[in-house]
Amino acid sequence: DEATDPSVSEENWECIQRFCEQVNADTAGPWFALRLLAHKIQSPQEGEALHALTVLETCVNNCGDRFHSEMAKFRFLNELIKVLSPKYYGIWSSEKVKSRVTEVIFSWTVWFPQEVKIQDAYQMLKKQGIVKEDPKLPEDKILPPPSPRPQNSIFDTDEEKSKLLARLLRSRHPEDLRAANRLIQSAVKEEQEKSAQVSRRVNTISEVSENVKRMDEFLESYRRGELSPADQESLQALFQRCERLRPLLFRLASEAVPDEEALAEVLQANDKLSWALGQYRQVVASQ
Repeated sequence: DEATDPSVSEENWECIQRFCEQVNADTAGPWFALRLLAHKIQSPQEGEALHALTVLETCVNNCGDRFHSEMAKFRFLNELIKVLSPKYYGIWSSEKVKSRVTEVIFSWTVWFPQEVKIQDAYQMLKKQGIVKEDPKLPEDKILPPPSPRPQNSIFDTDEEKSKLLARLLRSRHPEDLRAANRLIQSAVKEEQEKSAQVSRRVNTISEVSENVKRMDEFLESYRRGELSPADQESLQALFQRCERLRPLLFRLASEAVPDEEALAEVLQANDKLSWALGQYRQVVASQ
């Protein structure tokens, strides 16, 4: 009640910290805490609901895997969804509260991608038109820490950043939490860029493999004189697509230089592509 007192405009960080400590001290702490917080977040008093959301995010920062496991269950996610849904409390919840709830759920989709129920809940909100676009998280937004994190996270490979983040997240000062958030958002962007690179590499290598296989089948039919005019056009289009893949492979190779295994995969795909293009020129273009 103290931590979510609507008559107080500023967050009571000492009280919030004590709440987190109590959650961690009790085996059933996460379950009880989330029941209490759901009730407060659904409050018709805007100040109480906003304070409760700050307490929730601070618990996510400080209360570990047991808390994360409970908050990722539909039982709790549905209570948050009720605040947004016009069928429940969305008809009278303030826009500020609804915006914060949306930010909270969206931030969890970023930091807990393995929690399928969180992803499903957020996608359902978008499908129903309750969330029209992903929110832009403000700088003073308290994001959950990257735990559990994907392997080879920036915080796994950069010990200094990991220590700095841990220190900032333990702090009760809003400015430290804002600094932690900026650090986290920077790491998210870096990891998203790495993920995009991996996705491009995997998709391109897969396309090269499929195209080389199709090219080989077409050329075999061409050698036997069994390729129809329509298939000959398809073969020419396939050749042109393979030509356009070459500069993409060169770019992927330059991105993959620090990763020997990834570089080897790209170079192997390039060898296959070069062989297929050479076969086309030998069998078709020369005639």
